[in-house]
Amino acid sequence: MAAVIFESIIKANPIGRWYIEIRDTSEEGESQICLDINEYATKIEDMGAEHGGNVEVVWSQEENVTPVQINEVRMEMKAYEQKLKEEQENQGNASHEMDGSPKF
Repeated sequence: MAAVIFESIIKANPIGRWYIEIRDTSEEGESQICLDINEYATKIEDMGAEHGGNVEVVWSQEENVTPVQINEVRMEMKAYEQKLKEEQENQGNASHEMDGSPKF
């Protein structure tokens, strides 16, 4: 089965705040608006689950989006990915408490 393509489009509202519009290309007119990366991650996961997790994300931005706004999105994505990585590493240490001491 081929991956479903989600278009993630970085846009700017009239007051200069960025947001991301996700379009499911397999469904006509289906789109979601995300105001931050946490919301984006949740919606991508939920939408992807409808397709068995077999998705591909294609990024673009509107012309009025500034390099500063794109950088903000990238930095939030990087921070989110780092947080996920740390959480996954901590799950691997289930035999230890948060402070590193062993669980008995």
